[in-house]
Amino acid sequence: MTDVTADLKPRAAQWFRSLRDEIVAAFEGLEQEAGSPVRFDVTPTTRADGGGGLMSVLRGGAVFEKVGVNVSEVHGTLGDKARAAMTARGVPGMEADGSFWASGISLVAHMANPHCPAVHMNTRMFWTPSAAWFGGGADLNPCIEYPEDTAHFHGQMQTACDAHNPDYYARFKAWADTYFFVPHRGRARGVGGIFYDDLATGDWEADFAFTQSIGRAFLPAFLPLTRKRLPTKWTEADRDTQLIHRGLYAEYNLVYDRGTKFGLESGHDPAAVLMSLPPVAKWT
Repeated sequence: MTDVTADLKPRAAQWFRSLRDEIVAAFEGLEQEAGSPVRFDVTPTTRADGGGGLMSVLRGGAVFEKVGVNVSEVHGTLGDKARAAMTARGVPGMEADGSFWASGISLVAHMANPHCPAVHMNTRMFWTPSAAWFGGGADLNPCIEYPEDTAHFHGQMQTACDAHNPDYYARFKAWADTYFFVPHRGRARGVGGIFYDDLATGDWEADFAFTQSIGRAFLPAFLPLTRKRLPTKWTEADRDTQLIHRGLYAEYNLVYDRGTKFGLESGHDPAAVLMSLPPVAKWT
């Protein structure tokens, strides 16, 4: 872990907010291209112990059935369960001081057309008096897979990784394959991407630059796929496949996702934490 002075925290928080603004504008632009007038509803969020953020959700569009782009900056004292979990991961100083600060962006998009892939992305910084680190990633979740779309998405993630460390893509792809696996179903929730956490190489600027690169790679990785698949005609069978896949996504987020667990356990606004859940899902 890296010891980081508190004055670097506003830089990270501002970056996540600027990325949020860029993505929201791009997604509203997609809806306008499709002839849809819908916009994001933006709601301030609060955390009882300190801090808050913005929850931005667009519903019922021609492109997005539901998409949320949340940004947060929270602080306070971790509870015993969270402190024990971080100690187990190697975060120093948790026994003596559970103070923390965290900021990040979290995005989940559930698409109107079943041929357009759902997607998740988040990047974040976490700080304690003894350590600081970055985490995040992005993964593609098509209910109807197109191998060329999967290749494009992974290609963009690899390009972003390779610009910083030639080992990052293979390492973080493998981490995503493990992290986004649904044990009780015996399968992955999608076609993967990258995932990383506890990134603290000792060079905060380099780790921050890498995290920014992952954020910047998201739109080039995702927008071309959406534009390409949006005109594809779909059937009721396609819709059924989509709803069943969403059930898998919901199961993963409620049972295994680390961010969901942390958000609920640390007292963040539950509406913002559960923004990732699909608007409609189905189980057979």
